[in-house]
Amino acid sequence: MVHQMGLYGEYFKAIKDGKKTVEVRLNDEKRREIKVGDTIEFIKVPEQDDSLLVKVTELRRYDTFKDMYQDIPFKELDGEGWTMEEMIKGTYEIYTPEQENEWGTLAITIKY
Repeated sequence: MVHQMGLYGEYFKAIKDGKKTVEVRLNDEKRREIKVGDTIEFIKVPEQDDSLLVKVTELRRYDTFKDMYQDIPFKELDGEGWTMEEMIKGTYEIYTPEQENEWGTLAITIKY
């Protein structure tokens, strides 16, 4: 199965360059349909002028982004050199703590 997701340019480039192997999302209804072995088509946003296909190799669920970031090396998230505070603050610029509380979080390990 192929799932489509938008991805901001800097993260899109990080996956394309092989620097980011784990994509971070809310574990919402759309993401709960993803299975290991599925394909994700990331569409670069906001331009929508490029896309890339990746294979899902692992799915890990966490209650909070902090739990996730304590478990996964920042290098896999293209966050090497970042502090825990910076990682969480950056994530909350995309998702709200309310969304995190409602859905929990999902770490999607991918292979480009």
